[in-house]
Amino acid sequence: MVPSEENQLVPKEVESAAEEPRVLCIIQDTTNSKTVNERVTLNLPASTPLKRLFEDVASKVGYVNGTFDLMWGNGDNVTDTTPIDQNSDKTILDAGFEPGKKNFLHLTDRDGEQPHTMPEESGTTDDSAQDRFIGPLPREGSVGCTNDYVSQSYSYSSVLSKSETGYVGLVNQAMTCYLNSLLQTLFMTPEFRNALYKWEFEESEEDPVTSIPYQLQRLFVLLQTSKKRAIETTDVTRSFGWDSSEAWQQHDVQELCRVMFDALEQKWKQTEQADLINQLYQGKLKDYVRCLECGYEGWRIDTYLDIPLVIRPYGSNQAFASVEEALHAFIQPEILDGPNQYFCERCKKKCDARKGLRFLHFPYLLTLQLKRFDFDYTTMHRIKLNDRMTFPEELDMSVFIDVEDEKSPQTESCTDSGAENEGSCHSDQMSNDFSNDDGVDEGICLESNSAAERLSKAGSEKSSLLYELFSVMVHSGSAAGGHYYACIKSFSDDQWYSFNDQHVSKITQEDIKKTYGGSSGSRGYYSSAFASSTNAYMLIYRLKDPTRNAKFLEAHEYPEHIKQLVQKERELEEQEKRQREIERNTCKIKLFCMHPTKQIMMENKLEVHKDRTLKEAVEIAYKLMDLEEAVPLDCCRLVKYDEFHDYLERSYEGEEDTPMGLLLGGVKSTYMFDLLLETRRPDQIFQCYKPGEVMVKVHVVDLKTESVAPPISVRAYLNQTVSEFKQLISKATHLPAETMRVVLERCYNDLRLLNVSSKTLKAEGFFRSNKVFIESSESLDRHVAYTDSHLWKLLDRHANTIRLYVSLPEQSPGSQFRRAVYQKSSGDSGNLDEACERVKGSVGNMKSVEAILEESTEKLKSLSLQQQQEGDNGDSSKSTEASDFENIESPLNEVDSSASAENRELENQIQISDPENLQSEERSDSDVNNDRSTSSVDSDILSSSHSSDTLCNVDNAPLPLANGLDSHSITSSRRSKANQGKKETWDTAEEDSGTDSEYDESGKSRGEAQYMYFKSEPYTADEGSGEGQKWLMVHVDKRITLSAFKQHLEPFVGVPSSHFKVFRVYASNQEFESVRLNETLSSFSDDNKITIRLGRALKKGEYRVKVYQLLVNEPEPCKFLLDAVFAKGMTVRQSKEELLPQLREQCGLDLTIDRFRLRKKTWKNPGTVFLDYHIYEEDINISSNWEVFLEILDGVEKMKSMSQLAVLSRRWRPSEMKLDSFQEVVLESSSVEELREKLSEISGIPLENIEFAKGRGTFPCDISILEIHQDLDWNPKVSTLNVWPLYICDDGAVIFYRDRTEELMELTDEQRNELMKKESSRLQKTGHRVTYSPRKEKALKIYLDGAPNKDLTQD
Repeated sequence: MVPSEENQLVPKEVESAAEEPRVLCIIQDTTNSKTVNERVTLNLPASTPLKRLFEDVASKVGYVNGTFDLMWGNGDNVTDTTPIDQNSDKTILDAGFEPGKKNFLHLTDRDGEQPHTMPEESGTTDDSAQDRFIGPLPREGSVGCTNDYVSQSYSYSSVLSKSETGYVGLVNQAMTCYLNSLLQTLFMTPEFRNALYKWEFEESEEDPVTSIPYQLQRLFVLLQTSKKRAIETTDVTRSFGWDSSEAWQQHDVQELCRVMFDALEQKWKQTEQADLINQLYQGKLKDYVRCLECGYEGWRIDTYLDIPLVIRPYGSNQAFASVEEALHAFIQPEILDGPNQYFCERCKKKCDARKGLRFLHFPYLLTLQLKRFDFDYTTMHRIKLNDRMTFPEELDMSVFIDVEDEKSPQTESCTDSGAENEGSCHSDQMSNDFSNDDGVDEGICLESNSAAERLSKAGSEKSSLLYELFSVMVHSGSAAGGHYYACIKSFSDDQWYSFNDQHVSKITQEDIKKTYGGSSGSRGYYSSAFASSTNAYMLIYRLKDPTRNAKFLEAHEYPEHIKQLVQKERELEEQEKRQREIERNTCKIKLFCMHPTKQIMMENKLEVHKDRTLKEAVEIAYKLMDLEEAVPLDCCRLVKYDEFHDYLERSYEGEEDTPMGLLLGGVKSTYMFDLLLETRRPDQIFQCYKPGEVMVKVHVVDLKTESVAPPISVRAYLNQTVSEFKQLISKATHLPAETMRVVLERCYNDLRLLNVSSKTLKAEGFFRSNKVFIESSESLDRHVAYTDSHLWKLLDRHANTIRLYVSLPEQSPGSQFRRAVYQKSSGDSGNLDEACERVKGSVGNMKSVEAILEESTEKLKSLSLQQQQEGDNGDSSKSTEASDFENIESPLNEVDSSASAENRELENQIQISDPENLQSEERSDSDVNNDRSTSSVDSDILSSSHSSDTLCNVDNAPLPLANGLDSHSITSSRRSKANQGKKETWDTAEEDSGTDSEYDESGKSRGEAQYMYFKSEPYTADEGSGEGQKWLMVHVDKRITLSAFKQHLEPFVGVPSSHFKVFRVYASNQEFESVRLNETLSSFSDDNKITIRLGRALKKGEYRVKVYQLLVNEPEPCKFLLDAVFAKGMTVRQSKEELLPQLREQCGLDLTIDRFRLRKKTWKNPGTVFLDYHIYEEDINISSNWEVFLEILDGVEKMKSMSQLAVLSRRWRPSEMKLDSFQEVVLESSSVEELREKLSEISGIPLENIEFAKGRGTFPCDISILEIHQDLDWNPKVSTLNVWPLYICDDGAVIFYRDRTEELMELTDEQRNELMKKESSRLQKTGHRVTYSPRKEKALKIYLDGAPNKDLTQD
């Protein structure tokens, strides 16, 4: 339908709403970060005027109309940044809105000011506005609702106005819906609320925080008087003694009711309200047993607070149809006969008897609990019964009370229940705590009334037992968890309301009927399974008695202390409202300041009211940054700042009296910029920063000293030419512009020479904040090609140099290496003398670390100068340093020709090798390392190493690197553990992208191939790093490979690079070994820490492997043994030979090579058995995170070829409810028939009676013996093992088998429960998920002294 040509202020009426096109408008509020992700949706007729659109938006989001703008957010108009004209007479269709599509709008500030919030009194939405929505309205409190939309936090949910119902909701702390339902029910009970108001709190006697009645009083007052939509319950739960964790525990509402009533009774002792709970909620019943032979009856009187009604009788498939049916069943007696006969005191023998319950008295407030939660003994799970059970709005209880009971002459008999009884009766139907009534002794009334009077009174009571329903507590969900809410009828207007946490809404009688549960069909066995999970759980009725039915107290009827409490809470709420208003008008923005004396950048948050002027904001920032002692106030100013780019955007000259709200663009929770409190010296003047300028940090380079000076800040314009920019820098640095070379660092390793004078800075790539290097000298370097110039080399070195802190081993390097060489030489004194002679310069003379550092630094310095003069271009094979390194390495090259087993012996002997400690601590380390994948922190370095074609001079030139050392240093305890020789990684030294060996094919040190910048000096670490700990501060080119870096460190460590390991230190002193020698230090950054540990590093083709022992019949089948090194090309037998001495020394296992096997390990699952002739990397794939099982054999190895299959079998004996131990079965093929034959052979079961099933899950495939007989897939119909559903293609599969003729043991309930407990304990210890064990619930308690820790022993 096309809108009328005439411009109308109201939509044109149409015959049907469906005839006119609708326009869907989606509005996003961009004025506040808390609402930026929320959307308000309007579905309006196409003829709606723009004026009406603004009115609807204002009403919907709670803003005053006229204080905000709407702008397009999508479509053809997305580029249109002009606000939509609010005063236009156009319809939304004429204004460009598209019917049938989503029209996105942005709600923005008007004139830089935050939209004004609608006053609380006018916060509600009129009905006419709601009528304009098509489809279901958003439920109260949802995103986009008028009042919730502008909430400041969850706690202030919908603070503008309460629900249109007039009632206030309760905020759900997390899982406290059950508490909210009960509190609202108690609040809507006039008798309870009035009695609570009459109780007066004495502050002198008790702390108000821990007083439960007082906090309930406060809560009820707030529920009655607050203007909020919902209020918190944290004060009430705090009075219960609960901490924040209790909010995440869901409990049963009936359980809470009992516990809360008990707590109130304890608190109200010796007060007027001492017996309130009993007066309102307590009833009486008789628990009796009557002899059917002589008529003798034994009985006792019990009290109850609620009546638990069974939904479905035990053993029955059909539920009770109604509450009345369940009540009749509750009092239905049972006959005790046969083995259950009753011993009659009068007959003096066991006789048949009738046992049952009789109601004697019903309470004023009758509580019925529908027992929807049950336990299914078939599945061993807790379940919820969703069967349909109706309940009347008016319930006549007169048919259930026992009047004739008082007439019976047999009731004069004595009972054996004179003591208090808190148990249950009638086959455990009663879940309440019962206590003997003091006024009644064994059923005999103590009043002086005659029997006739008592019967008359009972008869009149029976005729007036009509109850009216007023509260239905509903549970939605399953037995594992769900949600509670309450449907409550107000006695003021007889209207039903839904109290669903913070949402309160009107409901009808039809909504109450929906909580009956079940479905509309027949009540069959499966009705519960397919029924709705939302149904009534607790019902509360009130006796219809005009003489007792109370009304809520009016305000003028309140006791004086309640009037004072109301006034106090109103004042607090008004104060809270004012505070929120202040918060709404407070600008919060990040504030930075470079301290004028400490020269450190400080950060804080500036909070200033939007009406405060810039001058006042400077004073606030001045005090916030604590600059009173450092600089005068008039030497400070606030400027607009971009911290990310370190860019000063603009200054605010002449705007000292401008409000901050206007300067910052309104009150917003997040700003796209920051503020900087800039300072100056008294003799300086502030520079004017204009919008559009760019900031340039200029570093002056001196080629003679090879130094880079600290930066000087210069501001320029993007449209300036390079020539004009040079003139600008010349003025700032007093260097000639004619010979000036300007290099722009656009990003890492991108150094661009600006040599085209006419190009603009924008064309050259300048941005907000820039970094340039300038050099202005008459040197010939100006005429050399830029990439070959000294300037480029110096800047390249500067850009790639990082500062590292290296922790050297505590042990004396000389003695360690001397001992290592001695051990390696196997007693050959000639080798020892030769080795010591070769390292005499750095190690043999036992010089101090300081002397080594000084000597090696001078050596490196003279070396680099000599090489630069010779113009070697990085070839250091002829240098003295190279020869020194070669001398250091040569002993290793010679002694490495010995057996690899001796190499690992050296590694262990250099370190402390206590076998017991080693096992335990290595096990711990392995658990950590198992969680690391090959993408660990040591493997994320760049895969290709960078090389430099130039040799840089090593001079003591100042390098402006990053600030000082990290605050966290290596603690002595961590270091001492590290130096115990525990190998913490499983990495390999081999990488697919190239060789990782420290030596090339000719055996020459790879460090000789090139030289990169490396400078070191001694460093004193912070306190707490350990006495005697030696540190190096190293400046190094991060493009250097790890291999070359280790060779540079050799003189300081005192052993060859292949005999120490490099560990990178991360946060919290976590250390990870760096092993990929061909990778660079590119992932390192300034001030990273490195720890050096002695121990042989991996060489090319070697892998660090963790060896675990497989113990198939132990509770813990996987036990860590040791770390080993396997090499590419090694056979399995060779690796077993090398393991033998280590197993003997470290693990105490004295084995022969044929007494154990190695096999694949995947998590905890044993896999392929490795045969002795298998070769690593040819037959067996090996990786950097490799683990292997070692299995000790009982006899001769049966596995001889890869065509065989080894499975682990376990017999199940159903008649004994027992599992036998594992036995290995070796098959020659994948035939099922062969498996059955082998199982028959080892068990003696006839072949035709063998049944088997594959185990599930992780080895050892634990399963409860209560489940194994029916849960496994027994006797699969397949002929081979490698097809579905078995898929047994590798060694290590678990097979359960049984004799199909063996019957399952029949268990009594006691035996089953006992077995269930044992199995639960066993499976939980092994980490198996116990499917039938319910989640352990925390007991619901209310702590009367507010101190839960005193009650922990009762849990």
